[in-house]
Amino acid sequence: MISILILTKDEEEMIGGCLKSAEWADEVILLDNNSKDKTLEIAKKYTNKIFQKEFEGYDKERNFLRDKAKGDWILYLDADERITTQLKNEIQDAIRHTPYTAFAIPRKNIFLGKWLKHGGFWSDYQIRLFRKDKLLGWEGELHEQPKFDGGLGYLKNPLLHLSHRNFEQMIKKTLGWSKIEARLRLEAGHPKISGWRLVRVTLTEFFDRLIKKQGFRDGTEGWLEAIYQSFSVFITYARLWEMQRKEKLEETYQKIDQESIS
Repeated sequence: MISILILTKDEEEMIGGCLKSAEWADEVILLDNNSKDKTLEIAKKYTNKIFQKEFEGYDKERNFLRDKAKGDWILYLDADERITTQLKNEIQDAIRHTPYTAFAIPRKNIFLGKWLKHGGFWSDYQIRLFRKDKLLGWEGELHEQPKFDGGLGYLKNPLLHLSHRNFEQMIKKTLGWSKIEARLRLEAGHPKISGWRLVRVTLTEFFDRLIKKQGFRDGTEGWLEAIYQSFSVFITYARLWEMQRKEKLEETYQKIDQESIS
């Protein structure tokens, strides 16, 4: 028996296709972090195993889903991912007779409408398929990683990842994730951000994506992604600089405002 586990929040555009690609599973469980759009309305057409709770971190959400699953094997799936027929067949075959307790699955990343084969976006292996009794749990609030007993196998057929669908959606995601990224760096005692460090990390990301990992070979989309990834790094470190200030920016502006009328 295999359970497919999905975490969502405001995914009305993507959740229908995701759940349709998971219909073959013995069990589909969805954990929703209090969506305000039609995510739940759509999800109820495909499964009655739906839970809702406040977001506490990706590791805690994935562990919550694991504990709800009844399958011998569990597969984690994001709302913007799709299980192709080829991957479904490979998964069903792999779990029948295998010495492995977990599998990494490549992702075919469709960014800005194109499959990006360079820039570090392929083959983008994700460890998502586990024997439930061997998955010890997930660790990490943002870039969560699984801990499991046993060996790791690799599947050949990829998950289809329909992400970076437009710049509005991309920037909204960056604003949310960068705040968490910055806070985690602050808590880890990251060195103080200066102008030269901000420039260095931004340009390093751009060079790594575009030149070292040959993102330019994906054409205009490759260039756009390299610039965007650099922008995301810049925003994270700019937020970190803001958090490292002894005086909050709001307080600084309040003082300036008060001085202007005194």
